[in-house]
Amino acid sequence: MNNQTLVKRDLAVLWHPCSQMKDHEQLPLIPIKSGQGVWLEDFNGKRYLDAISSWWVNLFGHCNPVINHAVKAQLDTLEHVILGGFTHRAAVELAEKLVEITPSGLDKCFYADNGSSAIEIALKMSFHYWRNLGINRKTKFITLENSYHGETLGALAVGNVALYKETYAPLLMDVISVPSPDCYNREVGESWSDYSIRRFAEMEQTLARHADSVCAVIVEPLVQCAGGMRMYDPVYLKLLRQACDKYHVHLIADEIAVGFGRTGTLFACEQAAISPDFICLSKGLTGGYLPLSAVLTTDAVYRAFYDDYQNLTAFLHSHSYTGNALGCSAALATIDLFQTRDVLGSNRRLAAALAKATERFKSHPHVAEVRQTGMIVAIELVKNKAGREAYPWRERRGLLVYQYALSQGVLLRPLGNVIYFMPPYVISEAEIALMAEVAWQGIQLATGV
Repeated sequence: MNNQTLVKRDLAVLWHPCSQMKDHEQLPLIPIKSGQGVWLEDFNGKRYLDAISSWWVNLFGHCNPVINHAVKAQLDTLEHVILGGFTHRAAVELAEKLVEITPSGLDKCFYADNGSSAIEIALKMSFHYWRNLGINRKTKFITLENSYHGETLGALAVGNVALYKETYAPLLMDVISVPSPDCYNREVGESWSDYSIRRFAEMEQTLARHADSVCAVIVEPLVQCAGGMRMYDPVYLKLLRQACDKYHVHLIADEIAVGFGRTGTLFACEQAAISPDFICLSKGLTGGYLPLSAVLTTDAVYRAFYDDYQNLTAFLHSHSYTGNALGCSAALATIDLFQTRDVLGSNRRLAAALAKATERFKSHPHVAEVRQTGMIVAIELVKNKAGREAYPWRERRGLLVYQYALSQGVLLRPLGNVIYFMPPYVISEAEIALMAEVAWQGIQLATGV
């Protein structure tokens, strides 16, 4: 087997995600044979540093021996069983662990298969909760501009990135959107905190006007990832929690991309010292091994569904692979790595190395901003630095960086004109330096400097 043979077979039968397939007439697919740590290797022996954790899922490196062992051991006893009316050890132990490690008050766990499904569950649970209480007028959701919550129809509706949403607008429920606290747009000299507080005023006004018809507010805590890795201050979450309590509206925290240590704390909500009414988890939950998601919620929500069957208040939502034993075992091993090693301490050192390696990007004539939250660094390319004039999207400057990086053995996948690093937590400082140098050279090429 070689790269060319597998690519030919692939293009004959496969339709790839988030891709314009015609691009692959000029942009060859990269077939991967194996992975180890932060490195992927193709069938011709070329290696690629996985700078984006394979779409933000891989926390502890490819073929991690601890997670490998857990999945292999589970495979010898039980691969899967229906979770309706049945249970198994791994599902119970993982739910116990998630209740233990998530913000206080999140005492019940509902499993699904992926991040979008977790969002659907949280939306439906919130709506259904109010209905079970006899409050039928609450049918709306408030979301932030530039937010992203997934590709299924409910998740897409509460997202706000036009590239993903516009085509399907006729299929989607109406939501209420408010301006994002995204600190890229702050005034010169204005702090992240001050800007986020200022932006919260519009959320407060919206809640005051619409609280009677709103089920929940849904946000990505601290970082709007698919929206260009735009970031904001934790004070916004603190104010939002207070306002949701004041106006009797649920708070849904979408920590699918930012949970499990990515922002510097185990969960991003911790930086605001808040507990949401729902927290949605996936991606890093299994260390990047298997599809699994979970929604954690409160006993108060759970009790609203707990009733005699004939009253028809049950949450009749299911997925065939709910609580899959293999996925739960991978997740247990992932959490065990956090609890037996100083992962967050190590990440602080790696985050400092990322900051140092990207310091010089700040002075680049076509970089408007270098921003960082924990183990996420984003570099925003612009045509004009002084006026922050964006490059026309049709020029696909980020794609040029992507292509150059691949030629140098680094997997970057820019979001438009935003180059970002979101590497596995096992990356070394030398590998961070390599990753940053390749990105620098790619940006030089893409901007004609």
